[in-house]
Amino acid sequence: MLTNQEIENLKQTAKKIRRNIVKMVHAAKSGHPGGSLSGADILTVLYKKCLNIPKEWDKSEYFEARDRFILSKGHAAPLLYSILAEIGIIDESELLNIRKLGCKLQGHPAYGYLNGIEASTGSLGQGLSIACGVAMGLRLDKNPANVFVYLGDGELQEGSCWEAFMQAAHRNLNNITAIIDKNNLQIDGCTDDVMSLGDLNSKIKSFGWEVVEIDGHDYIEIYQAIEKSKQSEKPFAIIANTIKGKDVSFMENQAGWHGKAPNDEQLVQALEDLK
Repeated sequence: MLTNQEIENLKQTAKKIRRNIVKMVHAAKSGHPGGSLSGADILTVLYKKCLNIPKEWDKSEYFEARDRFILSKGHAAPLLYSILAEIGIIDESELLNIRKLGCKLQGHPAYGYLNGIEASTGSLGQGLSIACGVAMGLRLDKNPANVFVYLGDGELQEGSCWEAFMQAAHRNLNNITAIIDKNNLQIDGCTDDVMSLGDLNSKIKSFGWEVVEIDGHDYIEIYQAIEKSKQSEKPFAIIANTIKGKDVSFMENQAGWHGKAPNDEQLVQALEDLK
């Protein structure tokens, strides 16, 4: 269980992550703030409290034993880069170079350019399949590491996701956890209007997974769900109900902020909101 002090520390870290996200997207004049902001609390808890990952990355003697994290919704790269800087895997001074020619911080995560990146992602619907392959490889190597994959809810409209759900259950990959950022919005609007996911909880359970549904901004619920996933005898899915654009007043629940950069005035307002 998290102490009150730990929760307060996580809140302050997540707020810093959100400030970095809006500053990065503003500096690049392009990017995806809405779905990055919605996941800040989840990734803060995951990386700060639950993920076994060495700061020294491949220089660590424990590198092969690390947990694997795959950002399937690769457009949330500002979120991932911010958290990697927070835990010391990359240099925070690099953040404002995102999307610049020659920079290691690509608009979507690119394997081989940057420590902390397990797979190149961004073409939606592929991350869960990649995670299944990684999980099967770890099992063959008798490596007890866990695999966490972070997906968007709109991404689940891709048929390949459901093939991967089926594959994970068929292979009984209980070393894999799918975290679904369910903010109910995608680039074209509300997910229910574009292509409804229906009863997502029941659907994933019917594929043979264990499922919990949580408030994706409640630190205790996030922590408990992640820790529970490590003990499951089945593949485990966490449906995290979130707010797109979380904590930036003019971005919250606005599909238009899926992939748009704030101007100078909007940056000032966003940073004021995130004091």
